[in-house]
Amino acid sequence: MASLLHLPESPLKTALIEHVQIAKIDSTIIGNLLLDHASAAEVRQEALVIGIRNEAGEIYRIIGADRLASYTNAVEELADLELVDELQDAHSAQDGYDSIFRIA
Repeated sequence: MASLLHLPESPLKTALIEHVQIAKIDSTIIGNLLLDHASAAEVRQEALVIGIRNEAGEIYRIIGADRLASYTNAVEELADLELVDELQDAHSAQDGYDSIFRIA
């Protein structure tokens, strides 16, 4: 009888962008995702990168995923928080981001 191997979901890496105001919803965002804190340079090395904008429209947090499944789960969680992906209809990454979320 074969057993299915379930790989644990790898945590996403995240970093705050220095000198940029944190969004008011940030504690809710980080409470809904499995995140490991890392340097911005480490996060940008991940296969897929998500940017999160604050109320002023500046990207203040970046999140990196090493696998598509982790990225997809993060995107779904952010959408559940009623954040909007500006790049949802884009056919490729823009400015190094695969998704950029903002408050609706």
